[in-house]
Amino acid sequence: MAGGFLMEIRRGTQSALLVIRASAEDPGTPVEVSVSADSLEVRSSGSCAPAALPAGVRLAPSSCRGLRRLPGDGLHLRMRLRRPPPPADLAFTLRESLKPHKKYVFYCQSCGDIIVKDRKFLRVLPLPSENWNDLVEEWCCHPNPFARSTLHPQHDDCFLGDTFFMLNSGNESHVPESLMCCSETGHHASQSGFNLKSKENTRVICKRCKKMLGETISSDTIKYYVTEVIIQPSEGSFSPIPRSQFVQSMVAQCLLELSSAKSTFRFTVKGDNGKTYILIWLLNSDTLLVESLGSSSSLSVLTLFGDIFMPSSGPVGTWNAVKVLYQPCIKCRNKDLADAWENDMGVHPLKFPSETCLELLLMLGLSTASLPPSLRCMNSFQGRILVPGHFKMLPF
Repeated sequence: MAGGFLMEIRRGTQSALLVIRASAEDPGTPVEVSVSADSLEVRSSGSCAPAALPAGVRLAPSSCRGLRRLPGDGLHLRMRLRRPPPPADLAFTLRESLKPHKKYVFYCQSCGDIIVKDRKFLRVLPLPSENWNDLVEEWCCHPNPFARSTLHPQHDDCFLGDTFFMLNSGNESHVPESLMCCSETGHHASQSGFNLKSKENTRVICKRCKKMLGETISSDTIKYYVTEVIIQPSEGSFSPIPRSQFVQSMVAQCLLELSSAKSTFRFTVKGDNGKTYILIWLLNSDTLLVESLGSSSSLSVLTLFGDIFMPSSGPVGTWNAVKVLYQPCIKCRNKDLADAWENDMGVHPLKFPSETCLELLLMLGLSTASLPPSLRCMNSFQGRILVPGHFKMLPF
């Protein structure tokens, strides 16, 4: 199949959109498409390229409708499924991965250096939302009783936020020599003996690769971002994951978890410097993608993070995915829209290191560029799919 195909399946509606990509060599070549319950076959220029669909995906050929050819895209075709596809595996979230009374090792995701070794928590507790303290006045008829209190973990505690987790650094079994604190003023100190200035935003960086891992909240509390650290049981071993795949997976998990818990579908991606980098609108989380890149090498997109947008499981790849729309906000782009979302209580902020926000924006742009042109925009937003739990980069 010279041009390959892309199929977006919605579990909720049991429907599918099939896009047979145009051949880069001769986009005007006549194409004959045969659809059966478990396979697709494309004939073009005397060649025939059959492709078997993954197990569990069964089409209803008689429901095919809306056949059209779009310049630059190829053939578009909609159809129904004969039966629902297998349910999606639940994403393996941070809340599920951390359990009390078990030992864990924390690694720098970028270089694999050990950050915290053999740490056992007696309590693993979720934190309220980022702006919970701002809403207390709406709940209480008397002065804010929490005005002078802070939520900091005690010894052997781990607090989980939306995009981070907080640890108490006073009783670590392994002093993280791989870390050092670097404040905005250039001050350096060892992790075991903080010398912090009041109200100073101190970044925690990896000493080996200089990647930002989190921030110091107080003299004995560290906040690590979920996009920067890999957590493994002590008896396990470190398995490196390509940077872009890991970031996408963690962001997708955050979107899924928050949309389910808070019924919110619009998000602002903010950096640790307080700037808004991306506006994200979650469309759905029941998408199953089936893709074949065919024999065209022009469909492989190499990213700056070492990943190639192509299935690694054979001629046809299958992924569960989260579908989003996004708008970039760097260099004052979409400022009015960003300001409106900032003041909207229905929009939830997600905070990551500023460098990670830029990485995510680049991943979104590269992925959008690999989509068929007709699927790249919707009402001025750009289209993109994030993959939860499977660590795959997708061209759709």
